[in-house]
Amino acid sequence: MPTHFGPLMGPRQGPDGRKFECKDNPKSTSVAVSFRSNPDQLEALLPECFELGENPIVSVHCTHMKEIEWLAGRGYAVLGATFPAVFKGKEDHVRGPFLSVLWENLCDPIITGREELGFSKIYCEMPEPRICQTEAQCSAGWLGFNFLDICVTNLTQQSTEGGGGGGAKVDGTLHYKYMPRTGEWGTADVGYPVITPAKGGNRKLVESWKGDGELKWNQARWEDLPTMYNVVNALADLEVVEYLGGSLTRTIGGKDLSDQRILK
Repeated sequence: MPTHFGPLMGPRQGPDGRKFECKDNPKSTSVAVSFRSNPDQLEALLPECFELGENPIVSVHCTHMKEIEWLAGRGYAVLGATFPAVFKGKEDHVRGPFLSVLWENLCDPIITGREELGFSKIYCEMPEPRICQTEAQCSAGWLGFNFLDICVTNLTQQSTEGGGGGGAKVDGTLHYKYMPRTGEWGTADVGYPVITPAKGGNRKLVESWKGDGELKWNQARWEDLPTMYNVVNALADLEVVEYLGGSLTRTIGGKDLSDQRILK
């Protein structure tokens, strides 16, 4: 919306309907921290159509992107929290990280990502990451209230051979698309699981660093974050059984996510 001016311009449709190949953009810098958590707490955050994956590991990542073609060279940042999940449907049986929430600091990708793709996107402010010698830090806030600090220390450079693959099989990133029905509050107009397939795209790993990671969530009152204090507090309440490290990566390229599909 609004549809009456013609199709909305965005990541999957440029002027005259042209597509964006995402070969030399975006240029991304990502700082991430992972930790082992309480499976009961994670299960409580999953929509009913999903099951918790084998390892209750939460990953929080902050990514700053620049020189984005669909934004005519501008950029923005994202902050996401994921943990493993499985979907077992009539036609699909897939596993991958469930994206519980994705903050972004620009409304344009929030609107297109929610409506077209079904990402659980909301807004926050994210300054540029602070990277100095062997330490990287990111933060996130909303109208003066800082709700998260991410810190990775003792960074050591890793080989980029193989693009950082390996590990358990992942089919893609899992989401739950939901839109309320107007006037029938509490009723879904749209409610179904979707997947961002792991395959495809032009993402290239340029640099990879590993280190020790830590998160500091600041518990919020309604007065601090009127529209999302419950989201921040739910993540802040997750038990940290043990930190599993942090990372700093730099990549070039990606995909326009037009391969997003409904799970059945």
